[in-house]
Amino acid sequence: MQGQEDTAIPAADAKGKAMELLKLAALDEDDLRIISAHMQDAHFRLGDITWLREKGRFVLVGNRYEWLSHMRGEGDAPMQARTGLHFDHVLSVKARNIRQEAKDGVLSLLAIAFHPAEEPPGGFIDLIFSGDACIRLEVECIEAWMEDLGECWCVDCVPCHEDEKR
Repeated sequence: MQGQEDTAIPAADAKGKAMELLKLAALDEDDLRIISAHMQDAHFRLGDITWLREKGRFVLVGNRYEWLSHMRGEGDAPMQARTGLHFDHVLSVKARNIRQEAKDGVLSLLAIAFHPAEEPPGGFIDLIFSGDACIRLEVECIEAWMEDLGECWCVDCVPCHEDEKR
């Protein structure tokens, strides 16, 4: 992944198996898809989402489900990590179907998508949440950073999507 920084800081699950904390950067659409996959099903409290207009930075801190430890099928306990995600070069932010005054409200991230503008490298980054909620970032270019903040824990359940139940 272009611009990727790998960090291997183990955090042990209940069985003593280590989870590697991630630190990823996205500088193009392919990189952003990788971050999207790692952030799928992350939960964000509205009070932990902010736009730093003066810096052109949009910041989210939430709980990321660690899909890789669960998908290995080695009996590993599913885990979550406290994760920071931010986007730089943000020109504007729009939200749809989000009660912004409900600071304790929770959003569940489904995907992150990029839509290029007529003049590259700018465009729009959509943070797509359950319940038809969306945050759209107008950006000069793609520059996103995701980092696990070191707080990892085991969870009892695994996210499930309606189409997976069939």
